[in-house]
Amino acid sequence: MARNREDAFRYDKMVEKALRGVVKQALQEVVDDGLVDDHHFYITFFTDRPGVKLPGYLKDRYPGEMTIVLQHQFYDLEVDDDKFSVMLSFNNVPERLTIPLSSITIFADPSVNFALQFQPLSEEDDDEIHFEAEELELDKDDKQKKKGEVISLDSFRKKTDKDKT
Repeated sequence: MARNREDAFRYDKMVEKALRGVVKQALQEVVDDGLVDDHHFYITFFTDRPGVKLPGYLKDRYPGEMTIVLQHQFYDLEVDDDKFSVMLSFNNVPERLTIPLSSITIFADPSVNFALQFQPLSEEDDDEIHFEAEELELDKDDKQKKKGEVISLDSFRKKTDKDKT
């Protein structure tokens, strides 16, 4: 099926999906291995988006956006194709929150000065932010590769006659 110009190569949507995949993968690594060293996450999300599940008093207190911290006291983190769930304590009351990846506006790990800020998505874009389970799985060999390896972009560029000399 041919796409029209407006729908062809929507790089903005491709990038959004890839970056939300980074969030999914980071959360999955916490499920698999726990938080290591000083890593911790600040996650800001829209509270009024479809699929967001949190107690009514939290929705009332945070009617548009809310930030949670995954650091020392969180439990039962679960990650699936398009959302994650976690138990957090609010005034010593444990509460389960379910947050679709598409509702996240900011993901940050201050321990390594890393942050992603997402553009608000329309509801039809939300439907496109769905990840197949195997799409973002880590290969066991990838974990054993050197961390911080730098690859020169020159190795991917076409060599001109001038470059060959």
